Amino acid sequence: MSRPRPFAITLDVGSSLANRTGDWRTERPVYVRRMPPCNHGCPAREDIQGWLYEAEAGGEGYERAWRLLVADNPFPAIMGCVCYHPCESACNRVQIDEAVGINAVERFLGDEGIRHGWELPQPQPASGRRVLIVGAGPSGLSAAYHLALRGHHVTLCEQAGKPGGMMRYGIPAYRLPRDVLDAEIERILALGVELRCEQRVSDLQEAMREGGYDAAFLALGAHVARHTEIPGGTAAHVINALDLLQDVEAGARPQLGRVVVYGGGDTALDAARTARRLSPQEPVVVYRRTRERMPAHPEELRQAQEEGIAFRWLSTIAAAEGGHLRLEAMELDGDGFPQPTGRYEELDADALVLAIGQDADLALLSGVPGVEVQDHVVKVDEWMMTGAPGVFAGGDMVPAERNVAVAIGHGAAAARCIDGWLRGIEPRAEQEAQLATFEHINPWYYTDAPRTVRPLLADVRRQSTFEEVVKGLDESSALFEARRCLSCGNCFSCDNCFGVCPDNAVLKPGPDGEPYAFDLDYCKGCGMCVTECPCGAIEMVPEEI
Repeated sequence: MSRPRPFAITLDVGSSLANRTGDWRTERPVYVRRMPPCNHGCPAREDIQGWLYEAEAGGEGYERAWRLLVADNPFPAIMGCVCYHPCESACNRVQIDEAVGINAVERFLGDEGIRHGWELPQPQPASGRRVLIVGAGPSGLSAAYHLALRGHHVTLCEQAGKPGGMMRYGIPAYRLPRDVLDAEIERILALGVELRCEQRVSDLQEAMREGGYDAAFLALGAHVARHTEIPGGTAAHVINALDLLQDVEAGARPQLGRVVVYGGGDTALDAARTARRLSPQEPVVVYRRTRERMPAHPEELRQAQEEGIAFRWLSTIAAAEGGHLRLEAMELDGDGFPQPTGRYEELDADALVLAIGQDADLALLSGVPGVEVQDHVVKVDEWMMTGAPGVFAGGDMVPAERNVAVAIGHGAAAARCIDGWLRGIEPRAEQEAQLATFEHINPWYYTDAPRTVRPLLADVRRQSTFEEVVKGLDESSALFEARRCLSCGNCFSCDNCFGVCPDNAVLKPGPDGEPYAFDLDYCKGCGMCVTECPCGAIEMVPEEI
């Protein structure tokens, strides 16, 4: 009988019992799945890291990526146009060079889906339950999609002539091409969702009784503009920003002349950039705070300045007198609030566009017992249900940031909660995994790869046409951008742990389809696998006693 070889001279871990760990190990390695910061930062709750991983393969991987994406969000191309990508602000790669261009890859996948005619998943068998959705904007359409997939009959009531809500009537075509918008909405309707345009729901209780609906989701956009009293304003040409945007969407091209826009949000910039395309004279945006305190997104502000929009910071409109506006200079107090100074100046203007905010029209809730309205929004519980059983609300109607991504996320969450309510199952709160911070990453394993910049429409065309400004990436650039992902917190089968383990304690593949597993009979607990894991997918835990 031959004697077993000592561990020091063999790589065959099964050849000698001398390799066994014994009782002295104090910690053991375990594979973990941490929450990628991009996923955590996405209001639509997309599995961003998951679909980027599929897209990295190219070819057939694009469709796999698209299908993983639309499992959460049916609007990849739309989001690639209008989302302000908070996922990129959270991206760990920003601490190496620049954030992964997640939004650009999403747009590429969305365009691929439209170009190839990829179809959404097929719904489950009919449940026999009926759900009324009021408002066919991003939140209502998202809810309709997810409810239809769960087998419920969905009726969408929209008071406008076409679906899309603020995506159509509040976001100009130079940011969101209408063929993209129509294509992704049509896919949802093809699932059997019933759409009723030009139908206003003025009494929710009556509508639910007449239609035999079991539940309702209210997703009215903020279409009611706020007003402010400006002395002399009745004698001046004063326009509401939303009215201007809606008129242009309907095909009107008003002659505006010298335009002044009053406000500091994204709607104000959309109105100013629209006016720039309608008039040869440069619009002026008047805002009462500083540039740093402007609520509009920096990307919108930068593009507006590139198009020749002028700004008057720390100013307010005190009066409108014919073809002139009287501006008063403001200064910020210690709390950052603007205070009048008593200093005035004149500004020529043929039209004044007001963009000082908007609210949802909540008249349909009048008389609905249990519904609470505070500060022009509806109060909902953790399951997005109002005080009226079976009546849910989301999007611009509830307290939250107002943008397309948030609205889509509300629709998906509401669908999950409505489905649970209809089936008598209380929805379970999602348990967040540990966040994969930059401290978990080993950046030396990743090469520098500068971010790919999306092409822009030439400035001269941006001032005269409504052609899309920010273009999509070509395939090679999108593929390169997807491959810049660090796979933060989740194993991507790089083989580092397998290669560096001095005890050959890493099994490949692991059981149950996992790429790796630890053979604790041979692991000494040295932690080298943790140290050398590029993406932070392994951690040491105390040894079980």
